[in-house]
Amino acid sequence: MLINRLAIAPMMDWTDRHCRFFHRQLTHRALLYTEMVVADAIIQGARERLLGFDEAEHPVALQLGGSDPQKLAEAARIGEAFGYDEINLNVGCPSDRVQSGTFGACLMKTPVLVADCVAAMKAAVKIPVTVKCRIGVDEQDPEPALDALADGVLAAGADALWVHARKAWLEGLSPKENRDIPPLDYERVYRLKAGKSNEFIGINGGIQSLEAARLHLDHVDGVMLGRAAYHTPGILAGVDTAFYGEKPGAFDFAALIDAMAAYAARHIEKGGRLGHVTRHMVGLFHGLPGARRYRQILSTDATRPGAGPNVLKTAFAAVDFSGVAAEAA
Repeated sequence: MLINRLAIAPMMDWTDRHCRFFHRQLTHRALLYTEMVVADAIIQGARERLLGFDEAEHPVALQLGGSDPQKLAEAARIGEAFGYDEINLNVGCPSDRVQSGTFGACLMKTPVLVADCVAAMKAAVKIPVTVKCRIGVDEQDPEPALDALADGVLAAGADALWVHARKAWLEGLSPKENRDIPPLDYERVYRLKAGKSNEFIGINGGIQSLEAARLHLDHVDGVMLGRAAYHTPGILAGVDTAFYGEKPGAFDFAALIDAMAAYAARHIEKGGRLGHVTRHMVGLFHGLPGARRYRQILSTDATRPGAGPNVLKTAFAAVDFSGVAAEAA
C-alpha cells in the first residue's frame, strides 16, 4: 500500500498536470492528486487530455467523481493502465454540477452505495483505492454520518480515508463558501481515528502550515494541504525534511526555475501557452524582496501570446535572496 504522511489535495481548476509538475519540483515525496475527473468523461472522452501526466509526478493519485459502481470500476481500470499510483473517490465536493450528477458530497447520504462503489473499484484494480469525504452534509449529525461512511468504505476494502473536517451544505452555500463557512471540527476526525487504530485516516481542511500539519499527525495518519500549498507553494520545499526525514538544507530555487522553464518549453512546443504553467507559480516567493515584481511579470508578461520560458527566468531574476535563506521562502 502507498502510505503518505503528507498529500496535496485535489482542487478543481488548480491541480492540473502543470500544477502537479511544479509541486513535484518542491517535494519529491508528498502524494499529489489530480483534479476530480468524472468517470463518464474518462470512459467516453479524450483520455490523454483528461488523464495524461508527466512521469516526474509520481507518486500521483487519480481522483474520480461518480456514483455508478461499474462505471467507476471501468474508469479506475483505465486510470491504473495510465500509470496512476492510487485511485480516489470524491465524496466531498459540494458544487451544483456535482450534485446534479448525484455524486460528490451528496454521497455522504448513501454510505451503502459508496461502499458498493469502493468494492467495485477494488475488484477492478491492484493499486490502492481510497476515499475523500466530509464529516457530513446539511442537517446530518457528524457522529453517526461519518461513522457510517467510514465503516462502509473500510469494510469494502478502502485503503485509506481522507476526511475534510467540515460539513458540506448542499443548500444555501456556494462551493467557495463551503470551504470557509462550515466550522472545522478536527476533533471529530481524531475520534474517528481513535476508533480505527489499524486503518489509515487522514485529515484535510484549513491547515495553513507545516507546523500545523505536524501537530495533526499526533492524532491521525496523514495530513492533506489544500489552499495553503497552492497559494504559498514555497512551504512545500520543507516537506521532505519535515515529514520524510531527508537531510535538511537550503532549497535550490534556481534549479527549480530551470526545471520549470524547460518544462514550459516542452509544453509550448506541443501548442500550449506559458501562462498554462506559470499561473500556478505566482505565489512561490511570497514574503521575499522582489516577490511583487515576480508576480507582476507572471501575471502580465507570461500571459501574452507568444510568451516563452525566458519570461519565467526574468521573473525569477527579480527576486532578492540576499540575507534570506532560500529554504525559508
